[in-house]
Amino acid sequence: MFEWSETDEMIRGAVRAFIDKEVRPNLDALDSGEMSPYPVIRKLFSEFGIDVMTGEMVTKMLAKQRAREEALAAGEPLPEKPKKESGGSPFSGQESLMAVLIGELSGVCMGLVSAMGVSIGLGATTIMSRGTLAQKERWLPDIVTMKKVAAWAITEPDSGSDAFGGMKTYVKRDGEDYILNGQKTFITNGPYADVVVVYAKLGEGDGAEKRDRKVLTFVLDKGMEGFTQGKPFKKMGLHSSPTGELFFDNVRLSKDRLLGETEEHKGGDGRDSARSSFTAERVGVAFMALGIINECHRLCIDYAKNRKLWGQEIGRFQLVQLKLAKMEVARINVQNMVFSALERARAGKQPTLAEASAMKLYASEAATEVAMEAVQLFGGNGYMTEYRVEQLARDAKSLMIYAGSNEIQVTHVAKGLLAQ
Repeated sequence: MFEWSETDEMIRGAVRAFIDKEVRPNLDALDSGEMSPYPVIRKLFSEFGIDVMTGEMVTKMLAKQRAREEALAAGEPLPEKPKKESGGSPFSGQESLMAVLIGELSGVCMGLVSAMGVSIGLGATTIMSRGTLAQKERWLPDIVTMKKVAAWAITEPDSGSDAFGGMKTYVKRDGEDYILNGQKTFITNGPYADVVVVYAKLGEGDGAEKRDRKVLTFVLDKGMEGFTQGKPFKKMGLHSSPTGELFFDNVRLSKDRLLGETEEHKGGDGRDSARSSFTAERVGVAFMALGIINECHRLCIDYAKNRKLWGQEIGRFQLVQLKLAKMEVARINVQNMVFSALERARAGKQPTLAEASAMKLYASEAATEVAMEAVQLFGGNGYMTEYRVEQLARDAKSLMIYAGSNEIQVTHVAKGLLAQ
C-alpha cells in the first residue's frame, strides 16, 4: 500500500463533513468538559452505520461460536470454523476505514478518539479475545455499538510503567467468589464507564513471590457494591477524554466475571492479555499521530500563505520553509508506517510488540515536535486557544506518555532486537 484508495478518500470526505458539523462548533464545550464525548461518538457511529456494522459482525461471530459449542456438546460434526473464532478486534477487516476515521478525528479532537478507542479497542477486544461465549454475549453487543462505555484498568498510583511487578490491586478467593481490593488511576473513561475490565493479582495461594503472582482479568459493571468511580482529573491535554481513578473496597466478584471463567486460561494469565492490547494500542498511537501531523501541516501551510510580515507572506522566509519541510518529512514517514501496518493487517500479519513500540516511539515524538513547531510558526497567535495549534500541541504531548511512556518503548524495541 502506497496511497489511500478512492474509497478511503470518499470516507475521509464524509468524516470531515461530520467533523465540520458536529465537532468543530463544539470544540470549546468538549475541551472544557461541558459536553460529554459519548453522545458525539454515538452520533458518529449512527450516521456512518458503524453501530450496525459492528453489531451485526459480533452477532454473527457469537452465533457461529454457539453453533460450534452446541455441536461439540452433542457430539455432532462441527460447523466450519471461522477464520477468527474468538480473537481479533471488532473492526477486523475495516482497518483502513478506522485509520481514516482515527486520523481525521485526532487532528481536531483527539480526546474523542481516546474515549472511543479505549472502550472498543481495549475493553471490547479484551472480552472478545479472553471471554467465554456467555461473557461475550453478556457484554460485547452493547460495547461495540457504544450503547455502553467501557474502561480498561491496569495502571496504578505506585506502578506506572512497572504495570505488573508494582501492581497492588489484588483478589482473594472466597469460596466460589473473589474479593477485589485496590485502586487504579489514569483510567480513560473511568469516571463514566458502564463496564470496566480490571487487572488484579491473585493475593494468595499460587506459591509465587508477590511481584510474580498470577494476574487475573475481571469485568465489573457500574454501581457494584464497593466499586467507586472517581471524578475526572484535570489534565494538560485530551480534555474531551474523561480520565479518573477507580477504587475497589471488598468488591465481591462471582466466577462469571473472571474472563475465561478459569485461572488457567489457555492464552496465559492477564499479562499476556495486556501485552496483546499494548501492541494494538501502540499501533493506534501512530494513527493518532498522523492525524495530529496532518492537521498541523494543513494549518501551517495555510497560515504561511496568508500571514504577512514586512510586506510578504511568511512562507517566503527560509526558516519558515524549513519548518514546513520538516513537517512534510514527518508526515511522509508516519504515513508510511501507517500504510505498512494496514498492509500487514490485510495479510493477517500482526506486528510484534517491539515493532509496535518502535512505531509508537517515532510517531509520538514526530507528532509532538510538529505540533510544537506549529505553535512556534504561528508565533503569538499559536499560543492562543483560538488558533487551535495550541490544543494540538497539548494533545500531541500525551502520545509520548499514552500507551506506555516512550522510555519504556525504547526498552521493548531493544529487547526485541537483542532476542533475535
